[in-house]
Amino acid sequence: MKNLTSACLKFMVFTVLMSPLATIAQDTYQRNSSADVQAYVFDLKLSDQSNTIDGEAELTVDFKNEVNEFALDLIAKSETFGMTLKGVFEDSVKVAYTFAGNKIKIIPSPGPSKQRTYTIKYQGIPERGLVIDTTKFGERSFFGDNWPNLARHWLPSVDHPSDKASVEFHITAPDHYDVVATGKKIEESNLDNGYKLTVYKEPAPVAMKVVTIGVTKFANRLLGEVEGIPISAWVYPENRLDGFSDYGVATKVMEYFIDRIGPYSYAKLANMQAKTQWGGLENAGTIAYFENSVTGKNEVEGLIAHEIAHQWFGNSASENDWNHVWLSEGFATYFAILYQESVYGNDKRLEELALDRDQIIAYYEKNPSPIVDPSITDPMKVLSTNTYQKGGWVLNMLRHQLGDDTFWSGIRAYYKQFRNSNAMTVDFRSVMEKVSGKNLDRFFKQWIFTKGYPELKWDWTYEKGKVFLNLEQTQEHHIFDFPLEVEINENGKSAISTVQMNGKSSTFEIEVSSKPSSMQLDPNLWLLFREHKK
Repeated sequence: MKNLTSACLKFMVFTVLMSPLATIAQDTYQRNSSADVQAYVFDLKLSDQSNTIDGEAELTVDFKNEVNEFALDLIAKSETFGMTLKGVFEDSVKVAYTFAGNKIKIIPSPGPSKQRTYTIKYQGIPERGLVIDTTKFGERSFFGDNWPNLARHWLPSVDHPSDKASVEFHITAPDHYDVVATGKKIEESNLDNGYKLTVYKEPAPVAMKVVTIGVTKFANRLLGEVEGIPISAWVYPENRLDGFSDYGVATKVMEYFIDRIGPYSYAKLANMQAKTQWGGLENAGTIAYFENSVTGKNEVEGLIAHEIAHQWFGNSASENDWNHVWLSEGFATYFAILYQESVYGNDKRLEELALDRDQIIAYYEKNPSPIVDPSITDPMKVLSTNTYQKGGWVLNMLRHQLGDDTFWSGIRAYYKQFRNSNAMTVDFRSVMEKVSGKNLDRFFKQWIFTKGYPELKWDWTYEKGKVFLNLEQTQEHHIFDFPLEVEINENGKSAISTVQMNGKSSTFEIEVSSKPSSMQLDPNLWLLFREHKK
């Protein structure tokens, strides 16, 4: 997703044994030891009379080992907001449970069956997660806005990205509303009482952070199909033509990512104007964009590319721990740049990376921390310039060090292996090492798990056909090891040499034909660093 403020500014201005790295996380979510949810069916009734929702959730649960107690997340009623349980059933028979600390703990009935079906009936007013409000045009609306762990406010579920399942929504709402939701529409039926039932089903496994519904008055249009996947726009009727125009680029973005990365996982791709706390929220197959993204000026192509990139990274190949969210946000940030580079050329890559570098440096001055920060225990705090812009910059550096062909081969292999599944940073590293044949341990340790970046002082002298380049790393906490391109300008021509910096200070000799008129470090923006002239 994109934070609303940063999105507006940017787009207007422009397992333990695997590895020590596998354990670097402080995700405190208590996971079920055996129960694995395979499928959700959410039956929700919405009305205009109140903000109370009546819900029934049917869960298909596989027990991988012993059939034992398991927990679901649901925010309990406290004063105005929260949910009241009306019953918990196993195969239509009441089952023992407790409901405390916003956890439903279900005690399965005795028996050998390793697959069980549970039904949870509940009612209440969600404080968050399901945004019940009015649109900018004053129309009543209901929008799912779950990221990172807000689904528990309205959907009893395992509200963590490590547990993914197929999802089906049965939405009963007044018949004057249009309904879109995660999955493919499989039914729309007018009922006798002024209500309408709409059913959407997504067979691919998804995490609760990226399931959604949108219920209000919409104008919608099929924008096209890519590899049999329908691409559509759902916008407020007052924004009809502007919205169809602004979101129209989605088909071109979709084509690029399918071609470059691999198959798309979901039943459709709807692009929805919505009430959301974010600039964009990458809900699987049903992306939400902030209301004012629609202007008719086609200014949100980069935002659209970011959210569509998430369909591969974050939605399909998902982080297994919140601390590794750069595998979602860093990837979406850089793949949006890659898409724009493919359309507008390398100058666009340079422009975006320069903006991102400035933000990384400014952020680090106040928040000296690594991309994977084990001190963070709250999912709402894992998002930062580190996980977005710095994560994107790491991929940019990896691309350059491996070369385009190897980089893309590694990306495709990573996605193929972890499609519809979960990964950690060590998994991504392992795939890239296998494809490239290179040991990337130092690369990942210094760029992902170490704070900061090289801060370089430098100067140069010329003597007898040689340039002497003096480099010094001024940061105290770590000595980085990196290749650095140097552009030397002489006689109206420029040439690039590469030096390998792996110490506190070094002097490099570079042969030239005459005294250079100027020199520049990293002219093509392949290294994240801060420059200090001596």
